[in-house]
Amino acid sequence: MGVRPVLSRRLIKWTLIFACWTAFALFFASQNYLLQARFGRPLDWKKVLVIWLLCGYSWFALTPFVLWLANRFPLERGRLHSSIPIQLFAGAFFSVFCLTIFTVARRSIFGRDNGPATLRAELKDLIIGEFHTELLVCWAIIGIVNSLNYYRKYRERELKASQLEARLVESQLEALRAQLHPHFLFNTLNSISVLMRKDVEAADRMLIQLSCLLRATLTKDTAHEIPLKQELDFLERYLEIEQTRFQDRLTVRMLIDPAALDGMVPQLIFQPLVENAFRHGIAHRESGGLIEICAVQRDGRISLEVRDNGPGILMPAREFMEGVGLANTRARLNHLYGPEGCFEWRNADQGGLIVTATLPFHTAQITR
Repeated sequence: MGVRPVLSRRLIKWTLIFACWTAFALFFASQNYLLQARFGRPLDWKKVLVIWLLCGYSWFALTPFVLWLANRFPLERGRLHSSIPIQLFAGAFFSVFCLTIFTVARRSIFGRDNGPATLRAELKDLIIGEFHTELLVCWAIIGIVNSLNYYRKYRERELKASQLEARLVESQLEALRAQLHPHFLFNTLNSISVLMRKDVEAADRMLIQLSCLLRATLTKDTAHEIPLKQELDFLERYLEIEQTRFQDRLTVRMLIDPAALDGMVPQLIFQPLVENAFRHGIAHRESGGLIEICAVQRDGRISLEVRDNGPGILMPAREFMEGVGLANTRARLNHLYGPEGCFEWRNADQGGLIVTATLPFHTAQITR
C-alpha cells in the first residue's frame, strides 16, 4: 500500500473529526444563544460562538489521545476488568485537562486577568459546573470508537467466513473433478482399448468425446454456477461415452423443460448423480438399463432429477450418502443456497432410484 493513499485516508479522517467537533460547537452555541434570547438576556453571539468553538477544538486536540486509549484498552470480553478502571481514570483526567485548556485559551482571547489565583478559582468553578458533562463527552467518544471497532471486526469476520465458504465450495468442486478422473477415465480407456480390436471407428469417436470431456473438466473455471444448457452439453459428452461402453445395455432419456435451460445451476451438478445411477443401477443389470434426466422450472424453482431402473438402494441411507459425489453435492447446495437448496433421494415404487436436487431459479446477470 502506497504512502499517498494512507496519508489521504488520514487527512480525510481528521478532516471529518474536525468537522464533527465544529458541528458540536455550533450546535451548543446556537442552543445557548436561543436560551439566552428566550429570557431576554443581553448576549454577544460572537462571544458565545468563540467560547463553544474553544470547547470543541479543545476536545479535537485531545481526540488522538482518547482514540489511542480506546484502542489500547478496548471494552471487550476478557479485558473489561483492566480496561474499565483505566478508561474511567483517563476519562476524568481528559475532562479536567480539557477544561484547563479551555480556561487558559478563553482568558487569553478575552484578555482577562491571568493571575494564578484568579485562574485557579475560575478553573475550580468550571470543573465543579462542567466536569460531569465533559466526562460524558469523553465516554461518548470512547463508546463511539468501541462501536466502530466492533463493527469493523464483525465485518472482518463476515468477510473471512465468506472467503472460507467460497474456498470450501471451490474445494468441493475440485473434489468432484478429481473424482471424475480416476473412476471414469480408467474405465473409458479400458473400453477404448477393447474397441480398438473390434470397432476402430467407435473407439475413435469415444476417444474424441473423452478428449472434449477432459478439456472441459481440466479447465480451471471456478464459476460455481453455469447455465443449465452448458451443464447439459458437458453431460451429453459424458453420456455418449457411457453409451458407447454399455451399448445396448443402456437407454438414456432427456426430459428437459425449455424454460429451465437459461437457469443457473451448480457446475457438475449432474455428473455425480448420473455416475451414481451407473454404479448402483445400470452396472448390475444384464440388459435394459434406463436413465432418465429431468429438469423442470416451476414456481420460481428449478428441479433436477436423475432416475434409473436399477435395484434401488439396499444399503443404509447414511452409508449411501457418505459417497464423495453425493456428499459434496448436498454440501454445495447447502452452501450456495442455504435452506432454499434441497437434495433428496428415494427408491421408486416400480424399482430403481430417484435423486432430486431443487434450488432457486435465476438466470445469469449481464453486466454492461
